[in-house]
Amino acid sequence: MNTFSTTRMSSKGQIVIPDIVRKRLNLQAGTQFIVMGEDDVVILKAIEMPNRQAFDKLIEEARQQAKMAGLKRKDIADAVSKARGR
Repeated sequence: MNTFSTTRMSSKGQIVIPDIVRKRLNLQAGTQFIVMGEDDVVILKAIEMPNRQAFDKLIEEARQQAKMAGLKRKDIADAVSKARGR
């Protein structure tokens, strides 16, 4: 079931997520969001840090893909240095 409510933006660009929505989605102070906007639509997507197990899985998948692509540790270090302008 969708929960709808209205809110307003302050002069500083801040909005309040209505209590009914915060409770329904279990949003807490400090929750981070991705903000997407197009035309007259603004979407807030709550994001969470992955737990340790999910993070380890992401790292393992990245390592497998890097290996399949033939990347070496030096390639990564070189790319980071280049991006940092060194």
